[in-house]
Amino acid sequence: MPPVDSPLRLLIVVPPLAGHLLPARALALEWAGRGHQVSWVGPESALRPVLGPDALVHPTGGRLFREQAVGGAAAVRSLWDGFVVPHTRFTLGAVRRAVREWRPDVVLVDQHSPAGALAAHGAGVRWATFAPSSLEIGDPLGGEGELTSWRDGVLRGLWERAGLPADEFTDPRFSPGLLITPTCRELAGLDRVPAEYALVGPLLAARTELPFPWERLEPGRRRVLVTMGTLSAEVAGDFLHRTAAALAELPDAQAVVAAPADAPLPPDAVACDRVPVLELLERGTVDAVLCHGGMNTVAESLVHGRPLVVAPIRHDQPVTAGRLAALGAAVRVDFATATFEQLRAALRAVLDDPGFRAAARRLGRQLAAGGGSVAAVDRLERFTRAPR
Repeated sequence: MPPVDSPLRLLIVVPPLAGHLLPARALALEWAGRGHQVSWVGPESALRPVLGPDALVHPTGGRLFREQAVGGAAAVRSLWDGFVVPHTRFTLGAVRRAVREWRPDVVLVDQHSPAGALAAHGAGVRWATFAPSSLEIGDPLGGEGELTSWRDGVLRGLWERAGLPADEFTDPRFSPGLLITPTCRELAGLDRVPAEYALVGPLLAARTELPFPWERLEPGRRRVLVTMGTLSAEVAGDFLHRTAAALAELPDAQAVVAAPADAPLPPDAVACDRVPVLELLERGTVDAVLCHGGMNTVAESLVHGRPLVVAPIRHDQPVTAGRLAALGAAVRVDFATATFEQLRAALRAVLDDPGFRAAARRLGRQLAAGGGSVAAVDRLERFTRAPR
């Protein structure tokens, strides 16, 4: 057990994806702000733009992974077969070197980067789980026995391939001591919260300023933020066409869209390749959000009391979208088949019906009550210093 007043070393192992890196970065900033040390494992080309030039990165190199299926059980299988498993095999050596040479007191392991758990267990180092998506929390597969059994086999295969003793097998998605997740009980769909779970709500931190034409926002109009995520750009084209047609029939609402300036949108829409989502929400600039249901955008919208229209594409997005709709904070539409009339009706509903905003604010209060980065680091410090 490290002395109470000694600085602690945290190694963070997450996939090189913005939806995983941004909340982990917020936690890391709080950790470092308390005088502790933090380092990361991953490809510098992906981590540097998010973490900045001063971050300590143990490089893995980069590689391309197979395209993943869009929805249903096929999406879960392809996530693991096409990304998680090859990413784990590719990075395990680098993670082991980082653990051996940097000697962290604790490793924070994203559920979709099992290499962190395998390396930490093999070295006898504490590891905590980081769950920025809802796909592995609760029972989002709805008791899908065959798929669950298949994934269990995949996890045991990773354990065996790492050369770890079979009789010590621990699901690398779940640390037996601590799981940190930026959600709340209702949004996670948990009837009971296990003692080792820390449901801390959104992990937010100031981000690099993005250029944005604030002067183009028209006073006195309501606004809809449209963002379908970085990994969805290649499949979002037709959806944006339908969205543009829907927005064109909402003359009292102006759209702010994360898309190229030449995307098919109404002439008064403000379109940028990247938009400052968090700043737009913090300023109260938007009244509703149309998105794919990624946990970061959803939690950031809710904690600022904004209702959503959700068009889930893959992975945990359908799970989150279903829960939001059931809780009254969003309208769910079909990404592939929703007509512009259905999109217009959904947008009109969340803009005009105060019930959606009230439900979003209620969920937002629950999320904020989790304590964010401060609560996450409090739990991580206690976990790291506790007797073994």
